[in-house]
Amino acid sequence: MIYDKGKIFAGLAIFVGLVASPFWYNPVFGTGATEPPKLKLPADPAAKCVLPKDQMRASHMQVIYDWRETVVRGGGRTVRLADGREMKMSLSNTCLACHEGKKEFCDTCHGYLAVRPFCWDCHFDPKEQV
Repeated sequence: MIYDKGKIFAGLAIFVGLVASPFWYNPVFGTGATEPPKLKLPADPAAKCVLPKDQMRASHMQVIYDWRETVVRGGGRTVRLADGREMKMSLSNTCLACHEGKKEFCDTCHGYLAVRPFCWDCHFDPKEQV
């Protein structure tokens, strides 16, 4: 016979609640955002990005990281793309020349995914300068 079954059940309930809390915390107390953000694409339909849209979504940070290494460590400033075009390796001048800006483009997805990339530790959005 268990004489402290009330304490045991209370302890188990607290334990299960603590263990399960990460799984139900966000849907119950989170922001409630369930739909991915809709990004405004460049106004110029003829503008071509460095890579196709699906590849940029998946690997844009690797592209930016590779550019940084090439520019800072190797001194290179341009990249020849697979289609033969040559582009300047610059987050502020190449990427943000077509996309609306850091707040409108970058921060929309990064905020949704709760990530803070380190790009903006050194770079600035030219459209935000006064």
